[in-house]
Amino acid sequence: MEFGAEQLEESATFLIVVPSTEYLHTVNDEGRHYTVSLLEKKCSCGRFQIDELPCPNTWAVLKSKFQMPEDYCSDYYKPKSVVMTYEVLVYLLTDRKEWNIPAHVENEVVLPPKWKRPPAGPKKKHNKPFIELLQKKNQHSCSICGLV
Repeated sequence: MEFGAEQLEESATFLIVVPSTEYLHTVNDEGRHYTVSLLEKKCSCGRFQIDELPCPNTWAVLKSKFQMPEDYCSDYYKPKSVVMTYEVLVYLLTDRKEWNIPAHVENEVVLPPKWKRPPAGPKKKHNKPFIELLQKKNQHSCSICGLV
């Protein structure tokens, strides 16, 4: 689900921002805690790094500091970059009958890959009994009496 500016601002109003330092903040969202680093442009939710746009947590921090979210967006989303994308001329191809394809390319046969996907996906982890979860890993027990 994509967030528009209005949705981000609306969702950011219910988040509690706790500053740790000038650039590091903790955001509390109904029991979930996220760490936002404005200096590194990162959030523990991961969206800020991936989308290179302020996530709702970052938006809440920026709003609390009266900073502009545009300053934390990637240049790829800014109008100048979008305009530059469409400045390059795109030439249409002529009709396929008029293409000049070299013979060594036209006669080349392209085959599908030789390997096949394995028939089964990754193995699922089975639910362990609760008592097994409490035991420490790599414990050795006596083969005679069974004590650890």
